Amino acid sequence: MKIPSTTCTTTNRNLCRFHFWLDIDKIVESIETGAGSTLGETGVTIALGAMLGKILSDSGASDKIASSILHNASYKKLPWMMALAAFIIGIPMFFEVGLIMLLPLIFTIAKKLEDEHKMKGSAYVAIGVPVIAALATMHGMVPPHPGPLISVNQFGANIGITMVLGVICAIPTIIIAGPLYGKFITPRLSVKPNQDLLNQYTNDNNENTQAPSTFIAFSTILVPVIMMLLHAIAGIFFGEKTLQYKIFEFFGSPIIAMFVGVLYAIIVLGYLKHRDTQKIRDALGSSLKPIAGIMLIIAGGGAFGQVLEDSGVGTAIVHLADNFSLSALLMGWVVAALLSISTGSATVGIVGATNLLYPLIQADPSINKELLTIAIGSGSLFFNYVNHGGFWLVKESFGMSMGETFKTITIVQSIVGICGLIMVLLLNAIIGLF
Repeated sequence: MKIPSTTCTTTNRNLCRFHFWLDIDKIVESIETGAGSTLGETGVTIALGAMLGKILSDSGASDKIASSILHNASYKKLPWMMALAAFIIGIPMFFEVGLIMLLPLIFTIAKKLEDEHKMKGSAYVAIGVPVIAALATMHGMVPPHPGPLISVNQFGANIGITMVLGVICAIPTIIIAGPLYGKFITPRLSVKPNQDLLNQYTNDNNENTQAPSTFIAFSTILVPVIMMLLHAIAGIFFGEKTLQYKIFEFFGSPIIAMFVGVLYAIIVLGYLKHRDTQKIRDALGSSLKPIAGIMLIIAGGGAFGQVLEDSGVGTAIVHLADNFSLSALLMGWVVAALLSISTGSATVGIVGATNLLYPLIQADPSINKELLTIAIGSGSLFFNYVNHGGFWLVKESFGMSMGETFKTITIVQSIVGICGLIMVLLLNAIIGLF
């Protein structure tokens, strides 16, 4: 990789000029690395999530969960309940994993609302937007997600305080970007997922087997969540090098947790229900067909982001940010946002901003390290667009056009980023009074 070369006058650093490029023979390597790493991080998990969703659908479990939620809430309260569910599930789960886990529930509830003609506009947007907002907010702003943990460890911030302040910032952010924005945008869109994917995640192809109990249905979707949550809790009580933590880390990793969740679903919703094993195997195989294109498109987004990163765009932004006359909190947000937008990676945004702000933390102990962590995390969420894997996952999952995807995930995450910054600045002002 060629790092941007700089030529600076010794008297005026603002005259720095950046030259960044990528050799032709490096482009293929960047594409392979970007696509491979993206699929390695999310591809297997998405495939396992599709299998789990297929089992939930065929067994009637997703319909059981949806019926339980619909029975206990009016249709006007459903976006709020889905935001709450995504808030809880989003504590330990990555954005992509959480969305794949909740797609069967989103599609089943939205389809029931659509069939009953109880909502103007797209029911899939009304139910999906609150989930997207909650998962994205938790992913970027609240430990134990890897992004915030990077800043926590580098700055030496208190993880407990960071979690509390992160949740305080997250709640109003989710409300504004989720149910409230969802209510505004829903009548303006007519989104409906691809019929093959919709059939897979809803109960249209149910085999008329006896539906599982409510407890079994909910436990099936919560097993991976609990495993990841235990991993997060273990990080607070055990050191990273201890055997206890390594055990929780292994079983709480997204791939292992989802794999265990699929095995649990096969047992309790398949074998114990005396389903034909050949039908189970065929169902698992057929579950991958509708998501094959999604995975390739996500890989393409990862390749594009890697090319931008290897070309030195991120390094140039970090160097240019040295000239900004901003407060530490605002500086962290701006740098994380610019890096995330240019490279297609929230993690790159967080790492770059953390490294840039680290000397300031050492020089000025009055800077609130916990709030700076949240500011950087919220900045990394701003303007999720075509070089982000999550953009394409939402687009293809919900069958959206480019414009519809922009109006949903891009605008939602931009609202999340801005609201997160406002909450950080507000909390910093309040804490400063004491």
